[in-house]
Amino acid sequence: MQAEEGPEEELHRIDVLRGAPLSDSFELMDYILQSRQEAAAPLSHGPRDGFAQVPESREWLGADMDMEMLESYSQKKSPPAPPVRSHSKESLALSMSKTVALSEALLEPCGPTARPGGKEPAGGGPKEQGRKSEEEEEEEKVLKVADAKKTFEKAKAEGKAAAGSARKDTMRRVVRQSKFRHVFGQAVKNDQCYDDIRVSRVTWDSSFCAVNPRFVAIIVDASGGGAFLVLPLHKTGRIDKSYPTVCGHTGPVLDIDWCPHNDQVIASGSEDCTVMVWQIPENGLTLSLTEPVVVLEGHSKRVGIVAWHPTARNVLLSAGCDNAIIIWNVGTGEALINLDDMHVDVIYNVSWNRNGSLICTASKDKKVRIIDPRKQEIIAEKEKTHEGARPMRAIFLADGNIFTTGFSRMSERQLALWNPKNMEEPIALHEMDTSNGVLLPFYDPDTNIIYLCGKGDSSIRYFEITDESPYVHYLNTFSSKEPQRGMGFMPKRGLDVNKCEIARFFKLHERKCEPIIMTVPRKSDLFQDDLYPDTAGPEAALEAEEWFEGKNADPLLISLKHGYIPGKNRDLKVVKKNILDNKPAANKKSDLISAPKKAADASDTQNEAKLDEILKELKSIKDTISNQDERISKLEQQMAKIAD
Repeated sequence: MQAEEGPEEELHRIDVLRGAPLSDSFELMDYILQSRQEAAAPLSHGPRDGFAQVPESREWLGADMDMEMLESYSQKKSPPAPPVRSHSKESLALSMSKTVALSEALLEPCGPTARPGGKEPAGGGPKEQGRKSEEEEEEEKVLKVADAKKTFEKAKAEGKAAAGSARKDTMRRVVRQSKFRHVFGQAVKNDQCYDDIRVSRVTWDSSFCAVNPRFVAIIVDASGGGAFLVLPLHKTGRIDKSYPTVCGHTGPVLDIDWCPHNDQVIASGSEDCTVMVWQIPENGLTLSLTEPVVVLEGHSKRVGIVAWHPTARNVLLSAGCDNAIIIWNVGTGEALINLDDMHVDVIYNVSWNRNGSLICTASKDKKVRIIDPRKQEIIAEKEKTHEGARPMRAIFLADGNIFTTGFSRMSERQLALWNPKNMEEPIALHEMDTSNGVLLPFYDPDTNIIYLCGKGDSSIRYFEITDESPYVHYLNTFSSKEPQRGMGFMPKRGLDVNKCEIARFFKLHERKCEPIIMTVPRKSDLFQDDLYPDTAGPEAALEAEEWFEGKNADPLLISLKHGYIPGKNRDLKVVKKNILDNKPAANKKSDLISAPKKAADASDTQNEAKLDEILKELKSIKDTISNQDERISKLEQQMAKIAD
């Protein structure tokens, strides 16, 4: 064993080696390694000269000890100038590589497994061993948690990717099969909107707007009662505050609906518990209209729903907060059917089926009921169609199925498709989002597309209903900046077929009405038969009395190939006096461009006859007056002779 050196000799040796050239620097590394090995020896061998004790810290056994030894001595004594030696490039490179390798070996942590010779210290105390075991356990725990977290995140990411890819594949497959995959929605320019309209602020989940090919009607705020505007479609721009309104109700108007068989007749329901039917002049209002054609009284609470029969003339349905549904014959002003014992809570909406033989209702008791109104019986019903407490909507589709919108128990908006013959489980059920706005469905039976407009939303979502899974196929979303307070939906016969327009909405803002046009871009200028199958026309298939007797009929269809061209005026078949037939049907465009009709000629003849009678009476009166004047003059002459 080599004899131990004293502190002075040891430091002198370090000093000399520091000044040596690079080829001899490995001697310094060997010395430092030997010093570290001796410093880590057990205490039983006694302390080395110059060290009072063996430190417990592992850091003193690492590279810090070496650096501290060199720094302490370099502060006391500056190293001598290195002797000049000549080396070749090969020897210099070799010494550099040795130095780097030894430095890396020395700077590694000097734990029990990294000591020279592979021997563990015999004098490691229990404190150091305990600390080591604790640190190892903590490191193992950290590694286990990190590995578990990485595994979980990886599995989650893979699951999301798989679900996303599956959904994307499904949506891609559905959209590719649809000719409506490129439905394009666009709002019109500002000068084509209806501005400065005080849209109603009533807290009722109604659309507040009704549209037909001639007029747009909007429920507005009114002091001292209820009112709604009726504007010709071409009257865009700013609407003057003094513009005439329909203002016969004594309470706020809650719902309005245009008659499908007469574009000048509109019905309104109000908080004053009445339903009123109005006849709008051919060219729009010039004075405020306060006298309705008929007032239908039968509800004990406010009337929130009015809906015309799709195929029978002058048949109107109304539903009120008294949980009653009344079906009226407007031509006589009589309530012929009263369904007042089928609902135990507020009715949210009522929808006729395609031929008007059935109705479906959505109620606050979370039930959807299918009712035969003439037999006054419930055919089918479903409890908890949507488990949420917020309002639902239910409408009939062209194939007889029922489409509903509502809320889940967690207040997520849902849409569902039901088969009336089996209401146990839905055909399809989809969750959309967590917004609070009630979804108002607008259905186009010709294209089988449903448009969902949420009150307070700023978007319109549209879906296609097919016979293939998942049955309700998402198409696209039209988004805008402003939220909507209501929405009007144009009948198919009021669209522009030359521009491939398949839908037109009238979106209500706080102070204006903005039309939104939905089109399917096509390169050809020819009529697109696939976009415009024959649609329901303005002619009624049945009279009111025929429907009440039990007859059913599908809507009378018309072609839109050459645009909407109304047919000849049809005289109404009236059993009792029809109060809507006071004026000959002057709601057709043909009246504006064709010659005067027979009814107009007859009325002119009657007016001429009355005029002749008046002229004769005037002539007789004049003759009488002239005769009296002559008699008076004769009497005056006689009196003058007598006086003379």
